[in-house]
Amino acid sequence: MLNAILESPGDEPAPAPAFLAGEWRTDGRQADRIGPYVRRAVSRAAVSDDKIVHGAVQYAHNQARAVAALAPATRATILERAAELAIRHRDPIARLIALELGKPVKDGRGELDRVADTFAVCAAETRRIGGDLLPVAGWARGIGNTALTYRAPAGVALAITPFNAPANLLAHKLGASFAAGNTTIVKAPPQAPAVSAAVVALLLEAGAPVEAVQLHGGGAVGAALCAAPEISVISFTGSAETGAAVARAAGAKRLVLELGGNAATIVCEDADIAQAAAVCARTGYTNSGQSCISVQRVYVHRSRFDEFVTAFGTQVAALRVGDPLDPATDVGSMVDDEAAERVVAWSAEAAAGGARIALGGTRDGATVAPTVIVDPPADANVVTREVFGALVAVLPYDDFDAVLASCNRSRYGLQAGLFTHDIGRIITAWRDLEVGGLVVNGSSNFRLDHVPFGGVKDSGFGRESPACMIEDYTVVKTLLLRGLSIWGTGA
Repeated sequence: MLNAILESPGDEPAPAPAFLAGEWRTDGRQADRIGPYVRRAVSRAAVSDDKIVHGAVQYAHNQARAVAALAPATRATILERAAELAIRHRDPIARLIALELGKPVKDGRGELDRVADTFAVCAAETRRIGGDLLPVAGWARGIGNTALTYRAPAGVALAITPFNAPANLLAHKLGASFAAGNTTIVKAPPQAPAVSAAVVALLLEAGAPVEAVQLHGGGAVGAALCAAPEISVISFTGSAETGAAVARAAGAKRLVLELGGNAATIVCEDADIAQAAAVCARTGYTNSGQSCISVQRVYVHRSRFDEFVTAFGTQVAALRVGDPLDPATDVGSMVDDEAAERVVAWSAEAAAGGARIALGGTRDGATVAPTVIVDPPADANVVTREVFGALVAVLPYDDFDAVLASCNRSRYGLQAGLFTHDIGRIITAWRDLEVGGLVVNGSSNFRLDHVPFGGVKDSGFGRESPACMIEDYTVVKTLLLRGLSIWGTGA
């Protein structure tokens, strides 16, 4: 099936079948994905309904023990093969990302490199799953006993993935869940059904048993999946509003929610302004700013503010905007016209409030010209809400403690950036910023896939890295041996 997905004729939509109960299925109702840049159908997804969901959940429940029975070494070997296949099929999957989402093909290739890394790290973490021998004899009531634990698969996991990094974020959820020994139901984003099908096909081609995964690529079935009592754990990446809906539908289930952000980056007076401007320009418009940690608010010390605005504007103006299939393109289209129009509207609103639109503020269909908003009001949408688009706001600040407070006024707290060489400021920011991660001498938009990643406040809870996710995807089981002790029983 992987070849069928990746080798469809150029003008024909790529097939994006569902994978249910061990079979690829294209029967029933289908929905076309219209590419935001090419403006034609680029993939065709099978649409699920509540009846299909019920069957998928029952199948997963019935097959969970078969997947759990796979030895960790077997699961690790499969994941290592999946990493190799991700590199082998890197270019055609990157092309599919560009068609379905308008994401530049060079960024898609980078995403597939990360998919390979993610599967490889999941494989390594699989080999480390174990347990503990507990020091029960350290307390009087424990004398004469032995207690051990091990981490067992949770059972059935639900992975709900977003459109903006559909391959790598699915690799995180599916790879870690399989590493833990679960069977996984994937609810793919409707904007990237074929990419999602390709990643599932990678794992199957690598040797994963068909019982290990099922895929829904279309249909409004998220609520039904979340509510199913057979689901043990849910991992969701998306907006804060949808995350709240997932939590309501899920009820008393284990949840990992990686939600939105309007990330801040602080540029101090001792920073290398040229470096900071170049990094913020590069990472503020990657994937047209459609990342939960994309650079959205840049606070620059007033003594360097004009210098930064000039350098930043020069760097942004040099970004190449255009066809995402062109390897030279830096900025392609956004996911759809509605998202692009929101960026333009919020730019105009900020200008009406006194800000200056230094660059951009316009769109051509779903393609937004990289937009720079200088000194917007503190209550403007481009400051307080998640733009999730090709826009960066630049604001001056005077006092370091005050700018930390400005950053913390956000309802979000995912990740922040800080440019400084002052170790005191670094420690203060690490301690006082209400975020899950701080990147020093880099922007907010940097992530290593094997490092814990997640937020606080409306940015969600739980951490996404294979090691952390395996903990979420497993349960601790305790064995207590009464009257048997390796610790000794003497007074």
